[in-house]
Amino acid sequence: MISNFRLHLLSLSLLVGVAAPLGAAHAQASISSVGSGSVEDRVTTLERISNAQAQLLQQLQQQMSDNQSDIDSLRGQIQQNSYQLNQVVERQKQLYQQIDSLSSGSNGAQASGGADAAAAGADAAAASSASSDNATSAAAPAQTGDANTDYNAAVALILEKKQYDQAITALQAWVKKYPDSTYQPNANYWLGQLFYNKGKKDDSAYYFATVVKNYAKSPKAPEALFKVGVIMQEKNDTAKAKAVFQQVIKQFPNSDSAKQAQKRLAGL
Repeated sequence: MISNFRLHLLSLSLLVGVAAPLGAAHAQASISSVGSGSVEDRVTTLERISNAQAQLLQQLQQQMSDNQSDIDSLRGQIQQNSYQLNQVVERQKQLYQQIDSLSSGSNGAQASGGADAAAAGADAAAASSASSDNATSAAAPAQTGDANTDYNAAVALILEKKQYDQAITALQAWVKKYPDSTYQPNANYWLGQLFYNKGKKDDSAYYFATVVKNYAKSPKAPEALFKVGVIMQEKNDTAKAKAVFQQVIKQFPNSDSAKQAQKRLAGL
């Protein structure tokens, strides 16, 4: 048993002794067949390719970075423009909400001005001039020369800063400086409402009547005429109040202002 085992070990030793030199000789033959020069050339070529790919990758990364910067810049401009547009829309929304909250009527249809409103405005002109001198004692924001910018600044004094005296001063200066602006009806209406809130009803009637006389096609004309009638009623000038309310109904039969005027007439 033991002798057989020893014989087996001896056979394995002989096999290993023969196989090792053969494997070494085969490996040496493989290396020599490649040659050192061929390997160096291949390594050099691979290095060149690798360097070129690295440069190309770097250029692509730089281009992607530049493109991303442009995209970020455009996205920032879009966000800024969107914010400004939202601010404009919100400002207009607040403006009309503020008008609705300060008034008892609603915006009506377009119509021509009335003689009774003109008469009421003429009666209040002198009082308005005197009140204007008092209002100018409050500092108004400096005008920029741009009608829209200055109008928005004046309205901001009402909606945001609640500085009503300064708003009156700013709007009075604005209506004189920009007589051709499309915001004239709104500016005069604002003045009428601001003076009404201060209890200066003659001044208020003057500016409401101005809307009716000078801007008959403005959506504010029906409500402005109705406000003149309200002021005449509050001044106990029943005859003139009736005439104005009747004119509202005649000129703007389908408007909310006409409905309000009808209710007022029923109570006179």
